[in-house]
Amino acid sequence: MTDRVLVLNCGSSSVKYRLYAGSEVVDGGTVERIGEPDGGPADHEAAVRSILGSLELTGLAAVGHRVVHGGVRFAEPTLIDDAVLDAIADLVPLAPLHNPANLAGIRVTRELLPDVPQVAIFDTAFHRTLPEAAATYAIEQATAERYGIRRYGFHGTSHAYVSRRTAELLGRRYDELNTITLHLGNGASACAIQGGRSVATSMGMSPLEGLVMGTRSGDLDPTIIFHLRREGGLAVDEIDDLLNHRSGLRGLTGVNDMREVLHRRSAGDPAATLAFDVYCRRIKGYVGAYHALLGRLDAVTFTGGVGEHAAPVRAAALDGLEQWGVRVDPERNADSGDRVISPQDGTVAVCVVHTDEELEIAQQTRAAVTAAA
Repeated sequence: MTDRVLVLNCGSSSVKYRLYAGSEVVDGGTVERIGEPDGGPADHEAAVRSILGSLELTGLAAVGHRVVHGGVRFAEPTLIDDAVLDAIADLVPLAPLHNPANLAGIRVTRELLPDVPQVAIFDTAFHRTLPEAAATYAIEQATAERYGIRRYGFHGTSHAYVSRRTAELLGRRYDELNTITLHLGNGASACAIQGGRSVATSMGMSPLEGLVMGTRSGDLDPTIIFHLRREGGLAVDEIDDLLNHRSGLRGLTGVNDMREVLHRRSAGDPAATLAFDVYCRRIKGYVGAYHALLGRLDAVTFTGGVGEHAAPVRAAALDGLEQWGVRVDPERNADSGDRVISPQDGTVAVCVVHTDEELEIAQQTRAAVTAAA
């Protein structure tokens, strides 16, 4: 078997692709604005057909597909057959924006590359180790079971990659390390990882719960939804759009880019200052809660576009946790690259790690095909 693996990461309006030889990227790119007027390809099928037509795929060992939602069935990388495809389709109600795009990529690739193994890497799989007490919502259990209501968690490939990379950075054994990983991008989530196993994560049944994000609200009182429906007369779809696309940083400032928020905050904009404070306070609350759940904390690691590049966010999100051994060194925080940003004498390592979800997918895909051979 060759070591060439193609990774397809189909988002709601884009497709990111990487062709790997071992751990090296030999080709790749991103097709954006799918389905938008005067934008990119008409749909994901057209986008994937164009991508496959542009690549040299001779000797391809496998294709790894990011699939956002695997429900309770899929806990590991899975070779795709008709039954797996049907199961992913059954999960569309739990991920209506993402699983259809993932399915489109799989169907086209199976059609055009019928002899190449296809592997599904599920965003939710890393969190299948959550204890039942962490995955269970306190609602009538018959209703929860009927409609699949539980905490699934997302960003699993990123949290897996970053937590292992943190262990490497610190020269520690992964199965002995307790880490809180903070994936901060347009979507954002926190994860408590105990000895390589996810034991708590901020996203829940959907990616809406948890931290404040670019356009998503994160945690809020469910009564807000009822209030908007009863008092405001908003339809369910309007509320869905509000909380997913017009909330978070965008709802507070009108923009969803943390770089612009930081610029406005530096200029004294009160809305940007409030948004920054709300954003960082939410992160700090999760770090404190997860520290308590883990008992012993060895590392806190920032990743994602905001986590990797916004030094003020990192400093503010951990400010006040010094009594727990969590400290940020200002000079190290201002540097770049994968690094430790806590002082040398810090009892909890604070790290910054560049996430690489596509490489994680490629490695898991290769391992799944090798195991099945």
